[in-house]
Amino acid sequence: MVRVRFAPSPTGFLHVGGARTALFNHLFARHFNGTFVLRIEDTDIARSERIFEEKLMDSLRWLKIQWDEGPDIGGPFGPYRQSERLHIYREYAEKLVKENKAYRVYAYPEEIEQLRKELLSKNLPPHYTREMFDRFATRERIREYEEKGLEPAIYFSMPRKTIVHNDLIKGQVVFTEGSVGDFALLRSNGMPTYNFACVVDDMLMKITHVIRGDDHLPNTVKQLAIYEAFGVEPPQIGHVSMILGPDGKKLSKRHGATSVEEFRARGYLPEAVVNYLALLGWSPPDAQEIMSMEEMIEKFSIDRVSKNPAIFDPGKLRWMNGYYIRKADARRIVELLIPYIELRGWSCTSKEWLENVFLCVRDRMHTLEEFTDLADFFFVRPEVTLQADEAIRGGLLECATRLEQAVELTKEGLVNVFREVIKGLKLNAKEFYMSLRKALTGKSEGPELIDIVTLLGPTETVARIKKALGVG
Repeated sequence: MVRVRFAPSPTGFLHVGGARTALFNHLFARHFNGTFVLRIEDTDIARSERIFEEKLMDSLRWLKIQWDEGPDIGGPFGPYRQSERLHIYREYAEKLVKENKAYRVYAYPEEIEQLRKELLSKNLPPHYTREMFDRFATRERIREYEEKGLEPAIYFSMPRKTIVHNDLIKGQVVFTEGSVGDFALLRSNGMPTYNFACVVDDMLMKITHVIRGDDHLPNTVKQLAIYEAFGVEPPQIGHVSMILGPDGKKLSKRHGATSVEEFRARGYLPEAVVNYLALLGWSPPDAQEIMSMEEMIEKFSIDRVSKNPAIFDPGKLRWMNGYYIRKADARRIVELLIPYIELRGWSCTSKEWLENVFLCVRDRMHTLEEFTDLADFFFVRPEVTLQADEAIRGGLLECATRLEQAVELTKEGLVNVFREVIKGLKLNAKEFYMSLRKALTGKSEGPELIDIVTLLGPTETVARIKKALGVG
């Protein structure tokens, strides 16, 4: 049975790269009716915060990426926070020490740093060996550690041989002999290193496939060596290519929004974000672009994930989000718009009225955030002073008078009023409608005028015309 995991560190918001990794794992697991595990790698005490863990899980839920096992729901291989598994890492590190595949290091951090500098000064890579650390393991130093209550770090004896990795995405990757020296499994503070905790967790949680970013590729050689030391077959591993900005450089904040939280706040719909992320480095066999989660699950295969870097195109994401906004149920969008309206301090007549306002500007929206700029005139009377000739001014006043006298007007009735005024006063229709739009909205373009007048209502329409003309 397929078992995959997404294992983020709670040190910040969920980056689009991490979200794509989570999505690919989710799609892979669901395609094979497997299990998707969420594991929190929070051993970086200085940077890990529970608030980031909560926000991370909230972002995944928003994207409709649901895990089967995790810190909030448990499972048969918990706990699912690494900070709660420290005794497990200690046990497995000691096992390797007993088998002479790892060893204790009694060097202080500054001594290890000095050793690194010495190697670099000789134009040698900073690769450590057991022999280098032996000089620190004197009886005096061991006694000193015991008296001070210090724990020695535990280092892994990296085998000196070529290691070949058959990557699910990149194909064969060869790590030549001597490419990596000995490395820490447990630090002196008892915390495991990433590579060690990752292997122990994947091993005990029975992970069958690992899909992760290719920034982890250099870690693979260390992890494969640890698996071999435990006599365990490693999971199949695939490294997804990096996401680059439009300029071809690694995606970062200089390119704009890069976290799921930012896109959510700016009014992107989760289905649009998921759809777009899925296409960053993967393509379905039929080249379909607009897909539901169910369609993505059905079509997803790891062999169609590209080896080449993916380019993040904000414009295409905006286009896709606009498409999903137009396809979404208007009542759902109205609920999502309310926070943006409240942020401006506006109020509306009713949700039904708001829905009609949204329908007026929907085709021009790409994000929910844009609604308030496109529809602001429905909520706030614009400051307008019309510079129109006397004929147009007369026509607008005639319209205002007719609207004041009307008991009830349908859209058809309103159109007839405008046409009768234009015909009766022999006005230039284009100039008349442009002036009327300016008076009502303060803008030169926007929704259909008849829809604007209908939603504003006769009283507000008359008030705006008179205000723009500077009369009573």
